[in-house]
Amino acid sequence: MSAAAVLAAVLIQAAPPAVPDMSWMAGYWLDCSGGREASETWSDPRGGLSVGHGVTLSREGSWFEVSHIGPTPAGFAYVAQPGGAPPTAFVMIENGPMRAVFANPENDFPTRVIYERQGDVLSARIEGEVEGQARSMTWTFQAQPLNTRCPA
Repeated sequence: MSAAAVLAAVLIQAAPPAVPDMSWMAGYWLDCSGGREASETWSDPRGGLSVGHGVTLSREGSWFEVSHIGPTPAGFAYVAQPGGAPPTAFVMIENGPMRAVFANPENDFPTRVIYERQGDVLSARIEGEVEGQARSMTWTFQAQPLNTRCPA
């Protein structure tokens, strides 16, 4: 094997894995359905890292989640901290131009997190099982100017 071929093989092995393009999630997203106000805000990716936070208001009270999407020791992942809980990582198992699926089969619920964008609509879905029964929750967010609120 020539020196050039050896060097090329080393460079290919040493190259960092490709970072999925998550720029399609960047922005402020609002869901006013079901008697609640749910919003998510996502930064544009910088160095392969997108940072997000969500706030939900309902008759039952308020709730928040801090999260990020980026490289982790387990691979490229969505890392959630609902209500300030310790981080839980969901590794990317599918990535397309406007779709990403993350999974953590060891988590109680959810075990999958799915984001998909069509135009100015961002859908977020969590899936898994609760007491042996399939369960899911879906949010349908509309792109909005930062800090837009639902009508009173």
